[in-house]
Amino acid sequence: METPATMPAEAEIRGDAGFNIAERFLDRNDGDRTALITNAGPVTYAELQALANRAGNALRALGVRQGDRVLLALGDGPEFVATWYGAQKIGAVTAEVYTYLQAKDYRYFIDYARPDVIVTDSAALGKLRTAGARNLVVAGVPRRDLLDGERHFDTLMAAQPDELPAVPVASDDVALWKFTTGSTGAPRACVLPARSPHLSFEWYARGVLDIRPDDLVLPVPKLFFGYSRDLTALFPFGVGAAGIVFPERSRADKLFELIAEHRPTILVNVPTMMSAMIAHPDAAKQDLSSLRICTSAGEPLPPELHRRWTDTFGVEVLDGIGSSEVYHIYLSNRPGRVRPGSLGEVVPGYRARVVDADGLPLADGETGRLEITGETAALEYWQEPEKSRETFVAEHTVRSGDLFTRDADGYFHYRGRADDMLKVGGVWVAPVEIENCLLTHPAVAECAVAGYQVDGLVRPRAYVVPKAEVTAAELQDYVRANLAPQKYPREVRFVDRLPHTASGKVDRRALEPWQEAGGPPQLAARLTPVAALARNAQLVV
Repeated sequence: METPATMPAEAEIRGDAGFNIAERFLDRNDGDRTALITNAGPVTYAELQALANRAGNALRALGVRQGDRVLLALGDGPEFVATWYGAQKIGAVTAEVYTYLQAKDYRYFIDYARPDVIVTDSAALGKLRTAGARNLVVAGVPRRDLLDGERHFDTLMAAQPDELPAVPVASDDVALWKFTTGSTGAPRACVLPARSPHLSFEWYARGVLDIRPDDLVLPVPKLFFGYSRDLTALFPFGVGAAGIVFPERSRADKLFELIAEHRPTILVNVPTMMSAMIAHPDAAKQDLSSLRICTSAGEPLPPELHRRWTDTFGVEVLDGIGSSEVYHIYLSNRPGRVRPGSLGEVVPGYRARVVDADGLPLADGETGRLEITGETAALEYWQEPEKSRETFVAEHTVRSGDLFTRDADGYFHYRGRADDMLKVGGVWVAPVEIENCLLTHPAVAECAVAGYQVDGLVRPRAYVVPKAEVTAAELQDYVRANLAPQKYPREVRFVDRLPHTASGKVDRRALEPWQEAGGPPQLAARLTPVAALARNAQLVV
């Protein structure tokens, strides 16, 4: 069995000697050990390796070569994990997207990424077809239901051998993309080198989590989110441990069911779901004693929510922050020295400082942008040289749009974003995108979207000037139907006017007092009642 002691040394990872992510994290494990627990039962490392090898051979048969891009729009399961590793094994570049996007979103990714092959399933197939996707390999759909030119996943895999040598990859060769959302709301691809996952495993998974061969990891976010994929199906494989994968959307009752059935040791969580789990009517009856760690990332974890989680479940939470630009978690609380309300200390291997607008370091307690240096950093944003220069300010160094302070003990505290983006359920949401959607509704004359907080968690609120009769629920459903699910406004407030600047634009700064007061005071009696947030227990990431 592969053990931490026999994983590649950091010097080897940084060097030019060829190595491969699939070879390091998948092939070296004891084939009899369990790699994944699925709805259909356990999958051993030998079984997963064979499926990954067939997937790699299938991609080659479709013409994919080293450096070509493979886009995964797959639900969570062995097919996702095996295809990801199969693509890595032949030296292809992997990227992943959510399976519940709109057709226009997929059209954007197709035009932007220009993937050589797209692997998908029934959840995304219809929208991908509408988006004009080609070179589709489709899992979980009967062969008879496929269109001309679409390939059947199971048939394609069955025709391939289950042996595949790994292609040597240099440490600075491009191995994967992680998509993020920039200040304009348009997703960008962070182009990441092969060394990034190896070093992140060494520095975070081993250096902070002390991941062990007997660990079993349960993720809340789906695997398209790199935070979840790495903690479920990459980092555990570095020590021969296992992850739980399930295709259903994450809900509190589903997570409680999986914890009771499989007794995981690590829960990969986000604050939105932590709140939902606490609010579940049977929360007090749940036994989470198998968990030695709960990680939290994706959005700020309010101290009060942290306290309520600990009081309810008694499981230590390691709150941290990472980004696609730096690959994974670079600030984190540590076991035994958690400081609620902070994002912890610098993960081993990284350097962090808080800087002003000119990039000069600030004293402890002063608020500025966070700058991170580490060799896991992305090489660039794909096809965005100007934005790349603004963000990747020096070798292996990322200057983020996050505002932080550092205290005298070396703990970092999040102070918000330098722009107006909202982080909802761990995903960045651009208010202007919601506004543009609402403005296409025939009953909306004008609108503005801003964030508000419920128990310290950010939610979108829409201020709408109506021009015809319409309800808040109708507008919420309209946004759900036209944008990704997490982007709908959790509150809709009807007003007679919006504040404007002299140039005629909505004055977002003038909205801030409204946010604090819940709306313009003189109109408060006319605001539409808000549906209870408790009905939205479903996490969408």
